[in-house]
Amino acid sequence: MAIAATLWMSDDLGAWSLALDAYPDVIAAQGVNGLGELDRWYREDLPSLIRGRTPPSILASELVRVVEWKMRRGEWRARNLALVKGNDADLIRAITEQALQMAPDLRRPVDRIASLVGVGPATASAVLAAYRGDLYPFLDDVIGRAIPELGEPKFTLPYYVKYAQALRDRATALGSPWTVQGVGLAIWSAAGGKAGGDHGPRLR
Repeated sequence: MAIAATLWMSDDLGAWSLALDAYPDVIAAQGVNGLGELDRWYREDLPSLIRGRTPPSILASELVRVVEWKMRRGEWRARNLALVKGNDADLIRAITEQALQMAPDLRRPVDRIASLVGVGPATASAVLAAYRGDLYPFLDDVIGRAIPELGEPKFTLPYYVKYAQALRDRATALGSPWTVQGVGLAIWSAAGGKAGGDHGPRLR
């Protein structure tokens, strides 16, 4: 985590790029069955699926996969997954349609998606990050712990607003082509993911 915190304070674009480039290897190093495939789907396929609909939205089956991705990167909670699966498919599409049209607001779209049963700010942020990674980062406690000014990570809406704004500011400071989601992935990679520092890249 010390490496991730150091990276957070750094303006070394080479170090940031090295951390982001190492992200797929850090995912693999977590040793979690199925995570690599889910992560590729989340980063490479889901954004175009969401944006390919008019208006943009997420389907029930995709929301379930997002929750599975989130849990495989963090902690598995079978009850939460069951609750998410219990949401009506039409309701999921309607609510996410409404929420995604609220961009770039930080608070309202998270709150709207989190009105679904079993969905909290972290899962809501994952949907938003897939849709607009230039505006919304995924809420992850590993990333939050590398940002000392935010205090102890919390899976709450007020914390997410502060967290997302901090990552937006950092992405702006790093400049193009950095996005807030890219900044978050680089920090998570530098931390070694949930498995810890021994699984992260060696930054200069």
